[in-house]
Amino acid sequence: MKNQKNREKTEAKLVQAIAEVLAEKGFTKLGINAVARQAGVDKVLIYRYFDDLNGLMEAYAKSSDFWPSSAELLGEGDELAQLSAMPFADGFAEVFRRYSKAIRSRPLTLEILSWETIDRNALTIALEEVRESMGLELMAFLAEMNPPQADWQAIANIFSSAIHYLAIRSRKVTVFSGMDIAGEEGWDRLIDSIHVLVSNLEVNAASE
Repeated sequence: MKNQKNREKTEAKLVQAIAEVLAEKGFTKLGINAVARQAGVDKVLIYRYFDDLNGLMEAYAKSSDFWPSSAELLGEGDELAQLSAMPFADGFAEVFRRYSKAIRSRPLTLEILSWETIDRNALTIALEEVRESMGLELMAFLAEMNPPQADWQAIANIFSSAIHYLAIRSRKVTVFSGMDIAGEEGWDRLIDSIHVLVSNLEVNAASE
């Protein structure tokens, strides 16, 4: 039992260390030695517990520090039930409101999203696979909310891509086409517009 607890503690330190190295030194300095040094452990433990740096990166990708969990976006118990019971447009917009806040609250995630647009490698692929899996889980939830006939996966991808782009831009630029993207007011306008668009799609689908 003690050995298991020690392992779990070391694994957590290594996952935290990889995030700290990325945040402090950037992607070009990321390596086995740098992460082990940051965590204060022997690099052999990375191989023992995670096989290699890619395995450790995958563990980081699965942590809520990197990507919001379904519980953060959808809630649990009564909160999840309330979201499921909302009219589709309301629930859809609420999910994307939570999503935009979750993404913007993770500066390192925004750095990684920016990085992977110019350099796709084993590390970004490990992160990509976890993100895609969680995205499909989110789409499955939306599909159960009795949506009108439309390609909601494509529509959700348009909205999530826009959120990613504007969130990445907001790291350095506060205004986009005259709209404040650094503060909550601008993001509230964006999410409210998503609600209007989805509501209109519902009306059009019902009239056909």
